[in-house]
Amino acid sequence: MTPPTLAAAIAACLVFLGPVAAHEFKASDLTIDHPSSRPTSPGAKVGVGYVSIRNDGSKADRLIGGSATVAGRFEIHASSVEDGVARMRRVDDGIVVEPGATVKLASGGVHVMLLDLKQQIVKGQSFDGTLAFERAGTVPVRFMVEGFGAAAAAASHKKHKP
Repeated sequence: MTPPTLAAAIAACLVFLGPVAAHEFKASDLTIDHPSSRPTSPGAKVGVGYVSIRNDGSKADRLIGGSATVAGRFEIHASSVEDGVARMRRVDDGIVVEPGATVKLASGGVHVMLLDLKQQIVKGQSFDGTLAFERAGTVPVRFMVEGFGAAAAAASHKKHKP
């Protein structure tokens, strides 16, 4: 394969894998993996955020909040099913990330609610945000906007790398 052809092939692979490739951010003993969101319809006022947080330190930390450029408010919420009815509630005291543990904010469980959206969240784009921790402080992140099921595909792809 000639160098220009090889470069074109690599570029095509990167474009194809870009939206599902994992991306991570580090702060203190924390690794923040693959912040992502889902597209919203035009005029929607609510969006979501997902992320995985690993604590490689010897002390617990706590996710206590954050921000996103696309939203007026950023809240941590927990979903549950009670008596066959799905419910969601705000988590006011944050989420503890114990030493050696990984906490996943995902659909159907604990997740980020992006409220008072300032703009539509569009698949294939990204937006800036922060995650606020008691110990690690404020950590800048970038949320990738993916289709439904994309975060699971990225996690599966990451687990099965040779």
